This record gives sequence, C-alpha cells and structure tokens, in this order.
Amino acid sequence: MSEPVRAKTDQRWCEDVTLTFVNSGGSAIGSGTVTFGAHVVDALGTDWATRESTAPLPVPIAAGTHRERTWTVCVDAWRVPLGMHIETRDVSVRWE
Repeated sequence: MSEPVRAKTDQRWCEDVTLTFVNSGGSAIGSGTVTFGAHVVDALGTDWATRESTAPLPVPIAAGTHRERTWTVCVDAWRVPLGMHIETRDVSVRWE
C-alpha cells in the first residue's frame, strides 16, 4: 500500500484520500478492508479526536498488478467545530 495522498474538499469535515495497492504476491487478492483514522485538528495543529471508518478494498487485485482508489473520508459535521478540519493520518489494511 502506498502512503495516503490527501486532498481537501469543500467541507472541513471531509477529505479525499487516494491509495495505491500493489499485489506483489502470486495470487489475486479477493477481499479485505481499509481503515481510515481521521483526526480532528484545530488551526494550531492540536489533535482533538480521532474517528475511524472502514471501507472495502477495491478487489480483485490480480497477482503482479496494482489498483488505485480514492475515498472521500468524512466524520459527522458536528464533530468538527468551526476553525477545525480533519486530517486522515492513519491508514491500515486487512487483506483476506
């Protein structure tokens, strides 16, 4: 999995996160999940909370290939007060 590439959206409680998954193994990846940790951050950079969300992997990913996907990661708007925004800093993958 690549490092996440983050892009702002027009809503402070959402951002677009792009990941590239590379299957260097000998068989296709048929299922799995990606977990995003969205941090609620104030204007000074203080991290106030982290909210997790999960999504299915973009499968199948054939052996020796890669797949790129962009997700819009959001938290409830009321969790992100005016002057704050989210940053998706934590990303983990569970392959099945």
